[in-house]
Amino acid sequence: MQAGTFRSDASPAGAVKPRFLRASRAALPPRGTPEGPAERPRSTRAQGHGKVHLVGAGPGDPDLLTVKALRLITGAEVVVYDHLVGEAVVALIPPGARRLYAGKEAGNHALPQHEINRLLVELAREGHDVVRLKGGDPFIFGRGGEEMQALLDAGIECEIVPGITAAAGAASATGIPLTHREHAQTLVFATGHLKDDTVDLDWPALARPRQTVVIYMGLGALEIICTQLIAHGLAADTPAAVIHAATTPRQCGVHATLATLPAAVRAAGIRAPALIMIGEVVALDPGLVLAAAAAG
Repeated sequence: MQAGTFRSDASPAGAVKPRFLRASRAALPPRGTPEGPAERPRSTRAQGHGKVHLVGAGPGDPDLLTVKALRLITGAEVVVYDHLVGEAVVALIPPGARRLYAGKEAGNHALPQHEINRLLVELAREGHDVVRLKGGDPFIFGRGGEEMQALLDAGIECEIVPGITAAAGAASATGIPLTHREHAQTLVFATGHLKDDTVDLDWPALARPRQTVVIYMGLGALEIICTQLIAHGLAADTPAAVIHAATTPRQCGVHATLATLPAAVRAAGIRAPALIMIGEVVALDPGLVLAAAAAG
């Protein structure tokens, strides 16, 4: 999806509110005119409300931010940010900006999702332009869709700014190609942590051969995931890896097979946040995962 601005237009009381997607058409600066990183987001205060930017902060390395994300972060007046936003990215927030932490760690949520939704609406209604900073991409297991819906329902304008997702960042940082003509014609992203805390995934679909499976937020259920994939037909010796904090100085990980991955992760002391990568392509890693683990 192209980055765009969403608006929910006002309707008479009791009527269904129509929703419209209008492409973001921010004017480009004239040739030779630098667009300063401290430029502030376009204000919508003339309408009485601020605007919320749902911004993908990428996998952690600030050099992997999009130009637009960097401009919004460095010019922000209010930032609501998650636990998975890289420390070096958080450091780019201006000293005078208001920072609100809304992180979610396993078993420790600074704010429940409905409270985050309410906070974004309240800040915008106060007239603030808000940068909602989310690790990876807002629309890939980032709950960006839920926040967009809440903002539109409240009549708040929002803009989605995509980011490099964690899987793409981990692939480039480890040398594990997500697709390969000889090994994987299908790429599947799944989450190992569902809304009701279950891991009841579509195991037959995930266990198909010649595909790459990347599981987000699944470290706590790693043993269940590996056991179920093997039980549903994936070979026990299928290459698999777990990568922690990809693209950051803390990156480390382990190589193993489906059968041995849980024990390898325990032995290495790998902790969340981490991605699980499964498939023949994992064997193509030129040694960057193990090298990073040894260096750590």
